Amino acid sequence: MKTYKILVLAALLVASALSFAAFKSSRKAKAINEKGFAVVELFTSEGCSSCPPADELVAKILKEDRNKEVYILAYHVDYWNHLGWKDPFSNAQYSDRQRHYAQLLRLEGVYTPQIVVNGRTEFVGSNEGNLRNAIRTGLAKASTDELTLSNANIEGARLTLQYQTKGGTNRELVIAVVQKAAQTNVKSGENGGHVLSHVNIVRGLNTIGLKQQNGNAMVKLPQGYNARDYEMIGFLQNTATGEILSAQKIVTSSI
Repeated sequence: MKTYKILVLAALLVASALSFAAFKSSRKAKAINEKGFAVVELFTSEGCSSCPPADELVAKILKEDRNKEVYILAYHVDYWNHLGWKDPFSNAQYSDRQRHYAQLLRLEGVYTPQIVVNGRTEFVGSNEGNLRNAIRTGLAKASTDELTLSNANIEGARLTLQYQTKGGTNRELVIAVVQKAAQTNVKSGENGGHVLSHVNIVRGLNTIGLKQQNGNAMVKLPQGYNARDYEMIGFLQNTATGEILSAQKIVTSSI
């Protein structure tokens, strides 16, 4: 009986060791497979009845992937504004950005909701399977370009920072100022009578041409900016192809 108990204990110890080894191997494989990042750009509008499911999807992804290098940017376009409801977060600049993607990706036109991941893959913004696949692909792809943003300070209504880059040419630094969350009581249009929730709404988009690999940058912050309700995301983008090469959140201090 004593020998039996010893054998059982030994078997349990071996099983535990194998399980721990498998867990470590799984975590190591996960770390190896997530050397990259995913910048998820959603083009949406409060005037579009097909858009709320896409807004809900990116909110779900934001919550699930909060510890991963996944960056959600929600651009509210303005071309729906004449159809019954003016989106308070809309901006013609974001419509222009979407049109530029349509040219680069050789699309026939623009539509909502649309998602573009890392500037290279696009699909209908409410398609969860495509979004998860695109994020998985982005996380698995290590970038050959590097971006480091440091010494970021808030001075009144301005952000100043230093940047360092490594990699190729034809690149620009893009800094997005995003409002973390908001709700709107839509009173007319296709979503009239509904309360719509949004996350990571882009409230300011600043493009900085890179004449050299290292330098200083300054951007104007949007009206209403505060450190609690907003955050900033910087990314390196190829001006010729639209591909996003590197990205990170900007950690700031106030002076």
